[in-house]
Amino acid sequence: MDIATIVGLIGAAILIALPMISGGDPMAFADVPSVQIVIGGSIMVVLLRSSLGEFKNAIKVAGKVFSNKLETPESLITQLVEFATIARKDGMIALEGQEISNPFLAKAIAMLVDGAEEDMIRKSLARDIEIMKLRHKQGAAIFSSWGEVAPAMGMIGTLVGLVNMLGNMSDPKSIGPAMAIALLTTMYGAILANVFCIPISMKLVNQSEIEASNCDLIVEGTLFIQAGGNPRILTDLLISFVPPSKRPELTEAT
Repeated sequence: MDIATIVGLIGAAILIALPMISGGDPMAFADVPSVQIVIGGSIMVVLLRSSLGEFKNAIKVAGKVFSNKLETPESLITQLVEFATIARKDGMIALEGQEISNPFLAKAIAMLVDGAEEDMIRKSLARDIEIMKLRHKQGAAIFSSWGEVAPAMGMIGTLVGLVNMLGNMSDPKSIGPAMAIALLTTMYGAILANVFCIPISMKLVNQSEIEASNCDLIVEGTLFIQAGGNPRILTDLLISFVPPSKRPELTEAT
């Protein structure tokens, strides 16, 4: 699990909820019509902007925000150096059957085992990277759009509440519920957009860039192995993908 995402989301929820609890009746901040307008309405508008497939893909891609499956460049380089050593010593066929958790790296190594040419490896892996970027871009765009729509739906709910309130000023009992809708929809829209949708969109963009960089690293390492390069200099070739603070440790390890 991605600790930063979990801590950030739970922490924000707690800090928002504490004033509600300490201020009196927390149920005063719960209103079903407001939830329907903001959450239900914003989801419908997002669906209107996109397709059902894109929306489902966005929910699936968002799972990356809560998981921590991205490997570090250091671990990928270590694996590639190991594979380069095996291939140089025993041939490409010796790489068959290696346990590889990264699907992209597994495909790259499988192409080496199958004896694919450099041009074929480069084109195939580059196409996979582009498709991955497109998928992540669509997912981030859905949540970015959701973040734009949610406050607007909150404003619509506010207007609905004000119209109901002004239309029933003669009935004192109707003023409270109408005012609750007017205020709570704005709050729900702001929370949904700024605590959930926009942060997820931004994190998806960031993680997509990291994953694309890892894939570029794998491509360079795979082509190096395919060319029969010396494993001892592979780390030097890929060291630029590693943060400067981690480079001395990686150099010593390899």
